[in-house]
Amino acid sequence: MPFREVNSKMIEATVLPGQRLFSQRGAMLAYKGEVSFTPNIQGGQGGIMSMIGRRVANEATPLMTVEGSGTVLFGHGGHHIQVISLTGDTLYVEADRLLAFDGTLQQGTMFLGSQGGVMGMVRGQVTGQGLFTTTLKGHGAVAVMAHGGVIEVPITPQRPVHVDPQAYVAHHGDVRNKLSTALGWRDMVGRGSGEAFQLELSGSGAVYVQASEEKL
Repeated sequence: MPFREVNSKMIEATVLPGQRLFSQRGAMLAYKGEVSFTPNIQGGQGGIMSMIGRRVANEATPLMTVEGSGTVLFGHGGHHIQVISLTGDTLYVEADRLLAFDGTLQQGTMFLGSQGGVMGMVRGQVTGQGLFTTTLKGHGAVAVMAHGGVIEVPITPQRPVHVDPQAYVAHHGDVRNKLSTALGWRDMVGRGSGEAFQLELSGSGAVYVQASEEKL
């Protein structure tokens, strides 16, 4: 894994010849060695269609390609950082929460309406995260950002997990999500914070939850 957690708000990435990383632009804090940083206009490994998908959704997050030989310190805005290891599965995460990730991972986008139908689209509006989410698939590591730290909550077929949409960071595995509430539609009128909703995740996998309802 190329990422080492220096502390809760900073990671160190090892850059090796012939390999590459992607990171948010402006996230580099310091580096040692012969390392180059190049603005990425292809949307990462997902190619141009991945980039178009995010731009259509008004969710384009500027990336830079990191190559060479050395080590790089990454951090952004004083946010807490969580490193997630993928072993062939897919991580679903909002684009603006991505700090850095392995260049070996395949990047794409998913329309939220495809998970949960209309309620999936409602979720995007309630959380303020839009209708698309970023996907990263393969074997590698991803560093995501959050407020107040992150906890990983397992999801099993017998025990679905309910999450405040504002506290949701990412999830992986064979998981479906839908927006649910115990209140009637009339009771939700005027509640702009989204606290009347719960994000229900079911299946097999895990969800990452931040210790805050603040957006990045």
